[in-house]
Amino acid sequence: MNLVNKISHDELKLKKNEIKKIFMFRVCGTGMGACAGLLQEKGYVVEGADTTFYPPMSTYLESTGIALHQLDELDMDYLRGFDLIVVGNVVPRMSEDARRLEELGVAFTSFPSALGALVLDDVNVVGIAGTHGKTTTTYLMTQVFEKLGHNPGYFIGGVVDGRKSSTLGDGKYFFIESDEYDSAYFEKISKFRSYSIDHLILTSLEFDHADIFNDIEDIKNEFRAMLDSFKGKLIYDNSYKATNELVSEYGKGFKEDFLIAYGEENPKVKSVAKDGTSFSLIWKGGELDFKTNLVGKHNILNLSSVILFALGEGIEYENIKSSITNLKLVRRRQEVRGKYQEAIVIDDFAHHPRAVELTTEGIKNLYPEKKVKIVIEPNSATARSDIFQSEFATALKCADYVVFAKPQRHTSVKGAKDLDGHKILSELEKIGVKGTMQTNLEDLVKEINKIADKDTVLLVLSNGTCLGLWQSDFVEKLINV
Repeated sequence: MNLVNKISHDELKLKKNEIKKIFMFRVCGTGMGACAGLLQEKGYVVEGADTTFYPPMSTYLESTGIALHQLDELDMDYLRGFDLIVVGNVVPRMSEDARRLEELGVAFTSFPSALGALVLDDVNVVGIAGTHGKTTTTYLMTQVFEKLGHNPGYFIGGVVDGRKSSTLGDGKYFFIESDEYDSAYFEKISKFRSYSIDHLILTSLEFDHADIFNDIEDIKNEFRAMLDSFKGKLIYDNSYKATNELVSEYGKGFKEDFLIAYGEENPKVKSVAKDGTSFSLIWKGGELDFKTNLVGKHNILNLSSVILFALGEGIEYENIKSSITNLKLVRRRQEVRGKYQEAIVIDDFAHHPRAVELTTEGIKNLYPEKKVKIVIEPNSATARSDIFQSEFATALKCADYVVFAKPQRHTSVKGAKDLDGHKILSELEKIGVKGTMQTNLEDLVKEINKIADKDTVLLVLSNGTCLGLWQSDFVEKLINV
């Protein structure tokens, strides 16, 4: 590799006043598109290119007025007119695109480095990290602080109805979804390490992303690299062994009241109904009562981290209490898509066993009178592997029926085999949970036609398209609830 023009996060900080024009190479990814919008809002001239442009990111980019190019029509010499090229993580190490970018003679970097150095370096950054709940918690944090009268900036790695995925705000608070996945083919560190994080919310810490991490220690090492010089508040869910191990290593270095825990025992859920959840939180030895429209254990945990951060910032309890009564979730998080053959259809992004289990429990609590029938497509590299073979069987045991949509790609995790859906269904059948395996869209829809009725909640769990279900005429047949 010829990385002589690769510019680091620290170098970018030193040269940021020299940079005027930035080109986003593979701009249509969720992170890249949101980063492009922030860079433009910061005052940079931004353009971008990609192989395909697809909603919702294409719609967002078009609304910003950022000049967009088709990658196969782009003259690479055109890029020599830019001060910086931001390279998306979808560009492979040994690709022709990588080779041509390296030979241009123009400085290039990853989007996390560009974002951290050019946008976030001089604002108060609150990073929301963890295996589960990052997107939801970032959006909840944004809404709550807006309701509290602030003008926060934010960077949300999901589609949000009625607003952009990112905006600068006034700098007092900037809430950013802080992904542990690596940054670029030339920058194999977690994205969050470049975000200039001042305060950290750690929602969870379990093994994931087996295509880039060997074990949980590899992931913990990424957090260790940040915590070595961390000075701010750390709010963490103490239900996770790996998180507690990190805290035991670094906890003594925190200022008083800067290390705040929540988890299984705190919050305490008092009641759950269709209109929301009543719960309490222990804060400085006292018990504070709250009521929110959200339901599901994982949502209450996520919201608890938001409340604890606000309390730690000195915000009054009564103001926080009134700010959490009418909150929204991002698209594909317990999103009710409509009714199909009188069955309620819910779309959710869950693809890690823990998230699958918590989401299912939340839906069963919300609809106790109905059968919860799951359609699941394990789509990420780790989910498609046999690493979580037994965990998926455990996570699905509270379902009333399971339709396993077989992944269309083999896992890319080295040394792992593909997830065995038939084995999972066999394990479930032993405890009385019936199900089927489907390998194509046509048969999947036929199976849905058999099981969808007025007594059913159809819970579709996938971080992909679920064999193309969400791009098919199935969607057109949904009736609004």
